[in-house]
Amino acid sequence: MGVIMEINYNEEDKYYQAKKKVENIKGFYGNLTSYIGVNIVLIFINFYTTPNHLWFYWPLMWWGIGVVFHGLKVFEVFPVFGKGWEERKIREIMEKEKENKNKWQ
Repeated sequence: MGVIMEINYNEEDKYYQAKKKVENIKGFYGNLTSYIGVNIVLIFINFYTTPNHLWFYWPLMWWGIGVVFHGLKVFEVFPVFGKGWEERKIREIMEKEKENKNKWQ
């Protein structure tokens, strides 16, 4: 029977969190832009140098998987990866610590 703790963020904390989220989104778009640009160059190199042996799809696929997971994390598609889950888990752990401390007093 845990008590739900409300965390009241002041304006400075809210600003910091919003700024961090924007930086994460910016990082994702930078990664996506690099992925597209580098892979276009790799495709060109592959077709120009060894058109009979195609290898460009390997970096396209593996880096692509990384970009997808990066996007899922940044845009919090899976709640387990999101900030909300982290905050709930932190509160849960803090509450358990408080209960344990009160048991022994």
